[in-house]
Amino acid sequence: MLRSLQRPLTVLLTNISGQLLPALSSPLFHAVPTASNQSAFPNGVQQYALSISKFCEELLQVFDELGLGIDADVRGDGLKGIRDGIVSVINRVVNPFVASIRGELVPLIEALENPNSTVAKVQPGAKSSVVYHPAIVSLQTLMPLYARALTTSTTSVLSQATLASLLISILWKAMVALSHRVDFKPSPMLSPETSNKKRRGSPSTSTTPPITPPPGRFMIKLPPSRPPSPPSTVCYASAAADCKALYELLVTLPRPNSEQDSTRLAREAVDEAYEGLKALPALLDAVHNDRGRSEVNAGNLIQLTADIPSLIALPIILHALGGPGTSSVAAVLGISDEEYRKACLSGFSRAEECSIAVTQRVLDVLQTNIESNKTVIRWLELELADIEESMTENL
Repeated sequence: MLRSLQRPLTVLLTNISGQLLPALSSPLFHAVPTASNQSAFPNGVQQYALSISKFCEELLQVFDELGLGIDADVRGDGLKGIRDGIVSVINRVVNPFVASIRGELVPLIEALENPNSTVAKVQPGAKSSVVYHPAIVSLQTLMPLYARALTTSTTSVLSQATLASLLISILWKAMVALSHRVDFKPSPMLSPETSNKKRRGSPSTSTTPPITPPPGRFMIKLPPSRPPSPPSTVCYASAAADCKALYELLVTLPRPNSEQDSTRLAREAVDEAYEGLKALPALLDAVHNDRGRSEVNAGNLIQLTADIPSLIALPIILHALGGPGTSSVAAVLGISDEEYRKACLSGFSRAEECSIAVTQRVLDVLQTNIESNKTVIRWLELELADIEESMTENL
């Protein structure tokens, strides 16, 4: 029976590959909606390719249920080549599709490192409002589209690894960008009521008494009108506020399946990355808020950074509390920022590998500087002990 199925399955696989090739080579397959061009997503070409991938996914599921194509021995069922071809079709569709979404998300995430410098427009009579970073505003529009597309395109077990890679990459880049962001306080926005006031020296503010009595003297005094509305205010979102908003957006994306053995580790890694981003706003608020900064001690910092990678928490704490000459980790290490990021901040794994060496070096430099903050030094000592202890447990 299995021998007789080989030839039809071979023909089927050949036909599928032939039908898929025009779709994959079309520019529309790689098109994703942007903030300025919110086209239908997935478009017709993408839906066609994803439907072929879905068919292969269902066929592969049958193979798994029947245990077909697992044995590479030609004396077995002989369907290993067919199975590999089905897997190849799924990967040829899903991987580029997810990569296109990643290509649009990464620049928006990385842009969060630059402080918000947009000029907000204040509407007359409007209440106070928070102005989020332009990247957050764009993501608020795009994320629902990307979430739906990823949910429908990564249902296969094979696609779970691709999905996990995307999520971990995006979450890491978000933490790197926000941990290195230095917010500035822009000048307060003038409301229309304020901007319309006359400047000093104008005729309306002249101190010269009028020649004739004011007209109000001869007019019937009416009840006072409604008092003017208070001037509108604009609050630019801090790094902590943008981080909270970003987390609420990213949490809508699908995650790898936690119920299957093959994807459980990927799900745990993704969940851990989410926990790091979720914990970041509290640290940003504590060290950048004037009132909170005065109450920060080493014990508080250890609690605030428990779920945050050491090399993500380090630049935040150094910039806010480190003291003179410690505005950045790269400066303390004596290398350029580009070299430091390339060598130590390329991803979660690399940052973990470099955490002991970097933390120890920063601690050594701060201990030789009498102006260094003792709280930061104590936090570094405790953090270094925690890193060494966790690495020993993992051995």
